[in-house]
Amino acid sequence: MVIHTEQDGARLTVTLEGRLDTATSPELEATLQESLDGIEDLVLDLSELVYMSSAGLRVLLITQKRMNRQGRMTVKNVNETIMEIFEVTGFTDILTIE
Repeated sequence: MVIHTEQDGARLTVTLEGRLDTATSPELEATLQESLDGIEDLVLDLSELVYMSSAGLRVLLITQKRMNRQGRMTVKNVNETIMEIFEVTGFTDILTIE
C-alpha cells in the first residue's frame, strides 16, 4: 500500500493506494497517529484503494473516534467494493462518506 499525505493548515488529506489489510494497516495507523496532532479536518481519499480487511476497518474506527474529539473525518471517493464492505459492517452509519 502507498500512503500519500498532504497538509494544509488544520486539514490533512490522506490518499491510500493498494490494499489495506493485516500487513499494511499498522503502517497507516502509525502514519495517522504521527500526523493528527492539531488536525481538525481529516479527509481520507480511497479512490485508489482496491481492498480493505477488518484490520483496515479497525484503523478507520480508531481514527474516527479520535477525530470525533478533535474535529471531523470524511471518507471520499469510495469504490463499489469498499462501499459494500462499509455497508455490510455498518460503517456507513459510523463514517461520513462523500
